[in-house]
Amino acid sequence: MTAVATSIRVNLTPPVQYVLRIADTCLVHAQRLAEWCGHGPVLEEDIALTNMALDLVGQARALLTRAGRLEGQGFDEDRLAFLRDEGQYFNLTLVEQPTRRSSAHAPGGDFADTVLRNFLLATWLKALWTRLSTSADSELAAIAGKAVKEARYHQQHAGDWVVRLGDGTDESAARLRAALERAWPYTHEMFARDTVDAAAEAGGLGPARDALRGDWQAEVAAVFAEAGLAVPADTPFMSTGTLGRHSEHMGFILAEMQSLPRQHPGGRW
Repeated sequence: MTAVATSIRVNLTPPVQYVLRIADTCLVHAQRLAEWCGHGPVLEEDIALTNMALDLVGQARALLTRAGRLEGQGFDEDRLAFLRDEGQYFNLTLVEQPTRRSSAHAPGGDFADTVLRNFLLATWLKALWTRLSTSADSELAAIAGKAVKEARYHQQHAGDWVVRLGDGTDESAARLRAALERAWPYTHEMFARDTVDAAAEAGGLGPARDALRGDWQAEVAAVFAEAGLAVPADTPFMSTGTLGRHSEHMGFILAEMQSLPRQHPGGRW
C-alpha cells in the first residue's frame, strides 16, 4: 500500500502569516497561469504566460524558504508548498478563480480574465515589492529587489493586452468588461488591513496592505483610461483567502498541486 504524506501544521505568528500571504498568492497565481501552457491563443503568448508563471514560482520558493526559517520547525519550501491543508494557505482569493473554461457555459476562465487579473495582480505586486525592498528583514528585502523587476515586466505585458482588448473589437472589449466585472470585487482583499498587517508595519517587516492602495489605483486607472474601461464602483463584498477561508475553487487547485508529493513522499526525479 502506497504511503501518503501527512499534513503539516504551521505555527502562525504574524511574521510567518505575513510572508505566507505573499508566497501563497505567487504560488497559486503561478499554478493558474501555468494552465495556459499549450493552450495560449498564440504561441508567443503561450510562452510568455509560462515564463511569468515560472517567475512567480521562483518568488514563491524564496518566500516559502524564508517563511520556514521564521516559523522554526524546519519546514522547507516543498513541505510548505505541498503539505499544508487548505485552511493554512493565505493567498488572495482572486488568484484561485478559474483561468480557462472547463465548458462553454462556465463563468470566467476567458483569456480576458487572465489578462485582466494578471494586470491587477502585477500592479499590486510591483507596489508591494517596491516597499519590501527596504524591509528590515534583509532576506525579504533581497527577494523583493529581484522580484520587483519581474513584476514590472508582468505589469507592462498584461497592461498592453488590457489596452489591446479594450481598444480592439466590440467582442474583445465586451469580454474584457465582463472579466473586470468578475474580478473587481476580489480586489478589495488586496487592501484589507488586519493585525498581521499592523504587526508587519510596526516591526518594519513590510507594508500594511492598505498602504498600497493609492499607487495601485493610480496605475490601474491610467491603463483603464487608455483601454476605454471605467473603474467599477466599490461593492461591500470582501473575500477572505488571506484569512485561510477560500472559495470553492481552492480545494481543486490543491488536489492537483499536492497529488504527486502526497502520494510519493520525499520522491526525487
